[in-house]
Amino acid sequence: MAKIRIPTPLRAYTDGASDIDVSGNTVGEALGNLVDQHPDLRLHLFQDDELRSFVNIFIGDEDIRFMQGLDTEIEAGDSLRIIPSIAGGSACN
Repeated sequence: MAKIRIPTPLRAYTDGASDIDVSGNTVGEALGNLVDQHPDLRLHLFQDDELRSFVNIFIGDEDIRFMQGLDTEIEAGDSLRIIPSIAGGSACN
């Protein structure tokens, strides 16, 4: 099994769990297993069947966007991290 690290803002949808064990041979399968376990996460991670543009998934230090995306293969013991993009602020006058 692989493990997915859940960022603090999304832990409200995982009953407070920070790490979730998931099954699957690809990142997409692992995320599918994650949202099967915690269905309320789906809206925060996916739009239809695509990963939302502001959600970044890393395996170790590697962004899956620079790999094979959701088709990136994973192995038992891999550690995935969900990193939501942060934007905002205002211009100083």
